[in-house]
Amino acid sequence: MKQRIIATFAALLAIGAMTMGPISARSADMAMGDATNWLNGPPQTAGDLRGKVVIIQFWTYTCVNWRRTLPYIRAWSAKYRGLGLVVIGVHTPEFDFEENIDNVRSSLGEMHIDYPVAIDNQHAIWDAFHNVYWPALYLLDAQGRIRYQQFGEGEYARTEREIQKLLAESGSHPAGDLAKVTPIGAEIPADIPNLKSPETYVGYATATGFASKGGAVPNLRHEYAAPKHLSLNEWALSGPWTVGRQAALLNDAGGKIAYRFRARDLNLIMAPSARGTAIRFRLLIDGQPPGAAHGEDIDEQGYGAVSEARMYQLIRQQSGKIAERESVVEFYGPGVSVYDFTFG
Repeated sequence: MKQRIIATFAALLAIGAMTMGPISARSADMAMGDATNWLNGPPQTAGDLRGKVVIIQFWTYTCVNWRRTLPYIRAWSAKYRGLGLVVIGVHTPEFDFEENIDNVRSSLGEMHIDYPVAIDNQHAIWDAFHNVYWPALYLLDAQGRIRYQQFGEGEYARTEREIQKLLAESGSHPAGDLAKVTPIGAEIPADIPNLKSPETYVGYATATGFASKGGAVPNLRHEYAAPKHLSLNEWALSGPWTVGRQAALLNDAGGKIAYRFRARDLNLIMAPSARGTAIRFRLLIDGQPPGAAHGEDIDEQGYGAVSEARMYQLIRQQSGKIAERESVVEFYGPGVSVYDFTFG
């Protein structure tokens, strides 16, 4: 079934279209659905992919798990492109703002992504692969057959060996050494031994661990109060917020969001309500400025600003000195939407 999916996927690429339902082995000219949008170049055609080894990776630009795979994807694309490897990123959004192509386009430059990217806003390609993971990697041989797949992070050496094997089968002669990568910032692998906090969504559809008194009041402005004490992996709002399906929207200045976590890194996915605005905030950790533990998006005193819809790295502690900590973010203006806590 998956081999049939790949054959038709290549045909869909050839005409730049996606089907809205399950893909069957039918001719490209009968494919129906929305036109595929492409970044970093024109649509990849069946002719472009013929005889190539192809990586198809599903991703979404705020996903920290995907970010930590990105150095390897970039390195493989650069190292093996001349030997017949084609990397195609399929951007399938999780949150509403990730459907905005300008947001995706901006992320390509910031993350140094130069390989072709298909925009899959309707999840048509995602559904055709029966995919359920960000990130997910599918490796196709020169005949368009899926020969290997990797869900989530890790297995980088094994994946690269599979790439080398399929390139050799196609007639290329890849060297046996592995690509060297230098992750930076959010790309650095998670500190697994100290990681005791899970990804935590804020919107009521998937939220867990919410500790404000009375729980969430869906889709209505409500004055929330945080408890005096949070347990590990509990979080709370204080001030006037509207908790929606995907995110909590702050209605007035002075609102706060708190989380008690144990991890080296604390990230928060946030977005301003309007483009061109910046909502300033300050983070305190255990009641104090973060100092040397500040992340890329705040300073040592804990100050930062939400000016784009993306993931913000708030805390990056030194490994080996990790304990339970309580973070509190106070916003100095209204109009910020908070979506998701992630950790590393």
